[in-house]
Amino acid sequence: MRVLVLGGDGYIGWPTAMKLSAAGHEVMAVDNYLRRRLMMEINTPALFDVPNLQERARLWNEKSGKDVSVRIGDLDNWDFISSVFEEFRPDSIIHYAEQPSAPYSMLDRAAARLTLDNNLGATFNVIHAMNEYTPNAHLVKLGTMGEYGTPNIDIEEGWIEIEHKGRKGTFLFPRAAGSFYHTTKVLDTDMLWFYVRVWDLRVTDLMQGPVYGVATEENDNDDALYSFLNYDEVFGTVLNRFMVQAVAGYPLTVYGAGGQTRGYLHLKDALQCVQLAVENPADKGELRVFNQFVETFSVNDLASRVQASGKRLGLDVEIRNLENPRKEMEDHYYNPAHTGLLDLGLKPNILTDDVMDEMMQLTTRYKDRIVEEQIFRGVKWKK
Repeated sequence: MRVLVLGGDGYIGWPTAMKLSAAGHEVMAVDNYLRRRLMMEINTPALFDVPNLQERARLWNEKSGKDVSVRIGDLDNWDFISSVFEEFRPDSIIHYAEQPSAPYSMLDRAAARLTLDNNLGATFNVIHAMNEYTPNAHLVKLGTMGEYGTPNIDIEEGWIEIEHKGRKGTFLFPRAAGSFYHTTKVLDTDMLWFYVRVWDLRVTDLMQGPVYGVATEENDNDDALYSFLNYDEVFGTVLNRFMVQAVAGYPLTVYGAGGQTRGYLHLKDALQCVQLAVENPADKGELRVFNQFVETFSVNDLASRVQASGKRLGLDVEIRNLENPRKEMEDHYYNPAHTGLLDLGLKPNILTDDVMDEMMQLTTRYKDRIVEEQIFRGVKWKK
């Protein structure tokens, strides 16, 4: 298939481009380097240098013999996105092209406004370009488990059947986002559901949990093909941050009581899930929702695993409970369904001790690159 990867320079975007290219698909990666620009603006560099997208594509071609086409531009610009769709005519569109950070969206009004304009503007233009140029294509949109919040009932896989006053109906599962970033993802889902109903589009919305790790089958220990590994609290995911903190001798930053529980998955599994969604498209007129995670952990669980791994590797890892800068429940019920991707053939990579130690050892290779001042800055949800 011709697969368009929007946000192809990102933490998951670039590994996706390699994964689908290796699987024989014709891939075009599109990005405007927003993540790189924001990282520079707030001084939060990744643990190691990441080549630009054109250079990554060149290196991948040298390694694999596979091509990834590259286009640089802003999806909020209609002239740009329409030219991409008109030229490439994708069979499948993978939409990662959003400001990806909850803490960034809570920094200040300007950051929140950028998140709103970028995320909703890009999604709106993607939908319209798809309808105009490739109405039978399949859109795979990256959502987030954070859309659901932490309700005191089981979280269904996107949809829930409700009986009310003797009548039944099926509805999108209620959303209760915990940050403004997550709120834009909820609005994405509502927008997608509207246009699916009106224009009979094919859409898969992936409610993804936090992802960890950088090693995949495609990068194969080639540092130049690794994705971003952010360790700051703005762009870093929690397990990646904890591993860097442990290697640096910095106490693990557990917010509040540490009982916050979410569904997690390795980067390898995120790629598996996306490939399964692409190669098994939704039906015309269907908004299909998958809850994309493998295991659930509390923050305390993750901190304990990092501490235990550190001990096995000769590190003295301290855990420190900080006043929680976020507005969230620290002790709650959490039982989300996640059978859809397993039914399609997902083979989970479990967070074993060996996997944990391998990731810690990779992080240790870059210990000299860690800048302690960039680890924590106390971004608060409420000033």
